[in-house]
Amino acid sequence: MTVPVITVDGPSGVGKGTISHLLAQHFGFHFLDSGALYRLTALAALRRGVDLTDEGAVAAIATNLDVVFLHDSSGEVKILLENQDVSLDIRTEKAGNNASKVAVLPAVRAALLQRQRDFAEAPGLVADGRDMGTTVFSQASVKLFLTASAEVRAERRYKQLIEKGLDANLRGLIEEIEQRDERDRSRSTSPLRPADDAITLDTSNRSIEEVFAEALNHCEGIAPGH
Repeated sequence: MTVPVITVDGPSGVGKGTISHLLAQHFGFHFLDSGALYRLTALAALRRGVDLTDEGAVAAIATNLDVVFLHDSSGEVKILLENQDVSLDIRTEKAGNNASKVAVLPAVRAALLQRQRDFAEAPGLVADGRDMGTTVFSQASVKLFLTASAEVRAERRYKQLIEKGLDANLRGLIEEIEQRDERDRSRSTSPLRPADDAITLDTSNRSIEEVFAEALNHCEGIAPGH
């Protein structure tokens, strides 16, 4: 039996994570936060005293990564690495920098490609990322690609930072987002782009509820009883 897979791709700040979580909860599917795997790989390597430039050793860790994504009662996602909650540990600036160091290693990317595919288990999977529909799950049942203007995404990020009591500069955030988009789109390996058969949803001026309703409409019939 083929396991149904829903891919949700797009740049940062478009609501991929929220929509992916809602879809996973609605269908009772497993959830994959693909970007977190690079952060987890780096964290696991450092905890074992492995140099992040040691491609073979880091790739071995990536291949055998013991990670579980759990939804708690409040709808938040808890990430367990070797049965330890590292949800906050992998969201720091340092974790992001370490992730970028291992992400350039071809053997690590190859190892995580299969590791991501291994998440596709019954009853189904919702995969959140940038190349889920184009590279990792090219035969996915439904492929969604979320987009939004850089200005809207920067405003969302700005509000998040201010709510956390952190300093933020809106113009600077817009520039950072535009630069990151350009890097993602122009990279040689798995560049950011919609799959040829992806459904593009612009979230710029729409509520999460509206986007989720449309996403659900496109996923109709993907699982029995839904």
